Amino acid sequence: MHAYLIELASLMAIFAFAVISPGADLAMVMRQAMVHGRRQAIITSFGIGAALMMHVSYTVLGLGLIISKSIYLFNLVKWCGVAYLVYIGIKALRSSGGFVQISPEGVAPKTPEKQQSFMRAFSLGFAANALNPKAVFFFLSIFSTVVSVHTPTEIKLGYGMLMAICLISWFVCVSLFMTTPHMQAAFARAGKMIDRVSGLVFITLGLKLATEKAHM
Repeated sequence: MHAYLIELASLMAIFAFAVISPGADLAMVMRQAMVHGRRQAIITSFGIGAALMMHVSYTVLGLGLIISKSIYLFNLVKWCGVAYLVYIGIKALRSSGGFVQISPEGVAPKTPEKQQSFMRAFSLGFAANALNPKAVFFFLSIFSTVVSVHTPTEIKLGYGMLMAICLISWFVCVSLFMTTPHMQAAFARAGKMIDRVSGLVFITLGLKLATEKAHM
């Protein structure tokens, strides 16, 4: 048990830096909070956490090594991710800049037809994380260097579950902060500009992802 705690502490220390570093996941949650409100941003956070658990699962099962060694599979995931990020960026650039207004309870008073669906919010977060081929190498590298090959599969999956919980918690905190009345008031005054900036951020992240190469 002591060895497992050391492994977990090492994993979480490395993972903490990856969680807080800027990227597509953070940009997605921030835009969800600004455009669609707290509830949708939190749902998107759970989508990101689910994708992370998927990455951990196939890494533990050995599929991550297969993907990392296959140029075809790597490029398939990469170009799907590029297309997705550029698509989201273009949609943001073409947006009318209509930002939600948050009530004191943190609820966005939108009409049902304008409210983003649960599945849409969840899938945005899931796709943003799942279609990032860098995650394949990240989890493959940290699990192969920090976690012993003798560690049981259920323990490794437990590590992944804790990582997913921490990731979701971080983005939920981001969602709560971004949807405070003070922050929302600031966003409302610069709605179109923020939409344009977030669109450029997504497109830039997509173009950056397009330059990524598999590390054989």
